[in-house]
Amino acid sequence: MQSSSQERPARVAPGLLMLLAVIVLGLVGLALFVAVIVDAVANGSMTVWTWIGGIGGLLVVGLGAFVALGLFIVQPNQARVLILFGRYIGTVRTDGWFWANPFTIGERRKVSLRIRNFDTQKVKVNDHRGNPVEIAAVVVWRVVDTARAIFDVDDFEEFVAVQSETAVRHLATLYPYDSYEEQALSLSGNVDEVSEALQTELQQRLARAGVEVVETRLSHLSYAPEIAGAMLRRQQASAIVAARQKMVEGAVGMVDMALQMLAREHIVELDEERKATMISNLLVVLTGEQAAQPIVNAGSLY
Repeated sequence: MQSSSQERPARVAPGLLMLLAVIVLGLVGLALFVAVIVDAVANGSMTVWTWIGGIGGLLVVGLGAFVALGLFIVQPNQARVLILFGRYIGTVRTDGWFWANPFTIGERRKVSLRIRNFDTQKVKVNDHRGNPVEIAAVVVWRVVDTARAIFDVDDFEEFVAVQSETAVRHLATLYPYDSYEEQALSLSGNVDEVSEALQTELQQRLARAGVEVVETRLSHLSYAPEIAGAMLRRQQASAIVAARQKMVEGAVGMVDMALQMLAREHIVELDEERKATMISNLLVVLTGEQAAQPIVNAGSLY
């Protein structure tokens, strides 16, 4: 016996065919009822067969009405989960007009198969270094197993919301907001990798509810207000240090190139002391924040 938490197709009949059957039953019952009344009027009395014919006609009309209760419509990207006397009998995914057992009329649950968005609330949580950050994410999801979505969780939409916020909180604790090491991942510096990690974790959480996570993306990321100012100054200091490092590397390369060209072209011969002075002056000019004010020496070199 198949588990109720595994989706399977339901056995249904075409709606148009069953509509024709309902019409036939209605016409037969109505004709029988009218014939009985006409016969009773013609004979001027109600016999037992008259009563039996009248009741039979009403029963046939009632049967047609009961059969009509089995008709239902499924819209595109929508499914109907059918339950008969508390037992799951299948899911209808194909859009169209169908007929199923009329006793399922009270237990035909609609489940949308369309792609949905869920935007988590901004939550405050400590990152991997213990710094409080505010983080939120957008989760794109859809139902792929209607049986699990209906029977394995109480409310699959609420389940998606709670598990999404839980996964976002857990993700924030795994990575620092910023990373000052080239190989280390961070929330702000590796958005794609962090989003993939969030999608993988969330898919594991939501698989039991028959939900597929199509995409996840961080929609908000910032330091908490109480430390935002201090962390901004830290970021600025780090940026200045990194910029200075690049400037020094470039300046050293330019000084080395200048010394090599002077030696190669034999423009001037410099001893070690003069080379040191020249290197010092060039570094000051190349790495200084303000323009240098040169002093022109019109005398001898020494």
